Amino acid sequence: MNPMDLELTRELKQHEINGDLHWFALDRREFVRLFGGGLLVCACVRGLPAQESGRARTTHELPKDLAAWLHIGEDGQVTILTGKVEMGQNIRTSLAQQVAEELHVSVESISLTMGDTDLVPWDAGTFGSRTTPTMGPQLREMAATAREMLLAMAARQWQIDASTLVAEDGRISDPKTKRSLSYGELTRGQKLVKIVEGDPTLTPATEWKVAGQPAHKVDGTAFVSGRHQYTSDLRRPGMLYGKILRPPGFRAKLVSFDDSAAKAISGVTVVHDGDFIGVTAPDLWSGDQALSKLKAQWNVPPQISEREMFDYFRKNADADKSELESPEVSGSVSKAMASAEIKLAQTYTVAYIQHAPLEPRAAVAEWQGEKLTVWTGTQRPFAVRDELAATFRIPTEQVRVMVPDTGSAYGGKHTGDAAVEAARLAKAAGKPVKLVWTREEEFTWAYFRPSGVIDVKSGALRDGTVTAWEYHNYNSGPAAIGTPYNIANKLIQFHPVDAPLRQGSYRGLAATANHFARESHMDELAHAAGMDPLQFRLKNTANDRLRAVYNAVAEKAGWGKQKSGAGHGFGVAGGIEKGGYVATIAEVEVDSKHSLRVVRVVEAFECGAVVNPNGLQNQIEGSIIMGLGGALSEAIHFENGRILNPHFAEYRVPRFQHLPQIDVVLVDRKDLPSAGAGETPIVGVAPAVANAIFAATGERLRAMPLRAGETS
Repeated sequence: MNPMDLELTRELKQHEINGDLHWFALDRREFVRLFGGGLLVCACVRGLPAQESGRARTTHELPKDLAAWLHIGEDGQVTILTGKVEMGQNIRTSLAQQVAEELHVSVESISLTMGDTDLVPWDAGTFGSRTTPTMGPQLREMAATAREMLLAMAARQWQIDASTLVAEDGRISDPKTKRSLSYGELTRGQKLVKIVEGDPTLTPATEWKVAGQPAHKVDGTAFVSGRHQYTSDLRRPGMLYGKILRPPGFRAKLVSFDDSAAKAISGVTVVHDGDFIGVTAPDLWSGDQALSKLKAQWNVPPQISEREMFDYFRKNADADKSELESPEVSGSVSKAMASAEIKLAQTYTVAYIQHAPLEPRAAVAEWQGEKLTVWTGTQRPFAVRDELAATFRIPTEQVRVMVPDTGSAYGGKHTGDAAVEAARLAKAAGKPVKLVWTREEEFTWAYFRPSGVIDVKSGALRDGTVTAWEYHNYNSGPAAIGTPYNIANKLIQFHPVDAPLRQGSYRGLAATANHFARESHMDELAHAAGMDPLQFRLKNTANDRLRAVYNAVAEKAGWGKQKSGAGHGFGVAGGIEKGGYVATIAEVEVDSKHSLRVVRVVEAFECGAVVNPNGLQNQIEGSIIMGLGGALSEAIHFENGRILNPHFAEYRVPRFQHLPQIDVVLVDRKDLPSAGAGETPIVGVAPAVANAIFAATGERLRAMPLRAGETS
């Protein structure tokens, strides 16, 4: 079944059960038309926190939270419908493994329909490493319930006790008589709806046969062979190509506009609505020509520049918003500092950086009367649907958003920028329009990972016990702002700022900035106390899971067997975020010309029971490489409302030649629930590298990137 070929309408009805609202497809003819006959199971869960870009989470009160559907066709194929989307994190595979485990079928017999707002129940979005710990269990519960229903159906048909039957390889079998029925044979001609209530019995991780095992990426061949259709590959009948006229700086206002020359080009439509200006054309060349002939004058107001940024953050902290960010306070920092034998006060900074996705923002928009359909790469299809509905003042039922598997997001594709722009152009032109942002547009007009300045004051005893901790983060965010170390007296607070650039979510949110500051400062305290940095951390935490990853990474890296010296150093960092526990050791070389080479990165990671070791290792390795970019070279430069380095030629992400040896240690805790892994492995890289540089050179670098320019 190709969701793009389905009609755009579906009836939903709302029911109240035990005070919660749930949505179900109740029209049998509509269900059969879409999926054929079979068995439908609907799972309902209560409200899940929803995350806005770069800000604190709020509870979503709408009645459609994380409901997941499962359908078994007459041919035995299993279709999973979920609002989660695939952005390269490989959840198509890991979710299929979890369903296969509970339903006792092969991964190959499962297909996922993802991120289609007309076909899947409402979902808050794919962010925060929440797919594995939330959607995974929901789909497992649904699959387990479906398995029990199939057993009961076969038992009724054979008039025997269901407990004597076995579900295996997509069939229900009677071991005594050797007779069996496939799932498809059982569901043929029947449509059953069951509300999943209570806690269905799930297979413990210690007994997993499909989940917990390495699995090849679902549809992996289509990606490496070029068969996969990204948004930028899609074609619609009569489709036009769109381009947007961007102002020369942020916060610009249009003063005058002349489109006469552009309109003279055959097939070109100019769309002008306030400060929004765009063109549609029958081909990309004509679109570029039309865009170049638009004459616009803009007023760009004076704005702060990069060199003023950190002072600006401290001076412009929003007092009203800061009051909403409750500080973490315990004991008395002032008293502890007064009695501390070691006292430190340092400042750490992080630059604005770009998500730099391989696939820039893109959208294809098509109007059919008052019905709008948009294909786009977004982490939050339902939020984009709402954004489109609000823009055009139409009901959400008249908007359909579909998300083809997308070429990475890293927290950068929460919003519907390209979708709204393409829809505006399509409405004016009266034809479908494809809009693909250029790399320069992506680097300029998408939001950035927030920059920030972090002030840390601390006190410790000579034996290495940390006794006081005062921590203030300006602008970069509150994620992972707390400390995993046992410190009796602390004051920790995030201070929001009216930021000079558009900013939002990034892989790990502010956890990277806060780990960089905290783990750098812990290293400084360790050296001030004359202690081994790893032993210093272990002394100050009783968290068994954090200690386990520290010990695992130390064993793998051979910590302490080779000492740091002139030009060659080792650094360690660790932490906790989103249910994951990480420890990282970096080895660096710095020559007489101050040229830096990261030789090796070893990382131990624990996120409960591992669902797909292959996928997890890929996630960790990708996080390490991405973390090296932010640690060493990535920074957005800006002046007076203009981005100065909006291309890969000036914005340096790691190249293959820069990559160190990477060793990953998976700490598989089958006794614990699975947590997400898309974000946390990035957080220890920068502080581990910074600490290794200090060990090699005696120079303490407290600003990310640690060294601007191209890595050697």
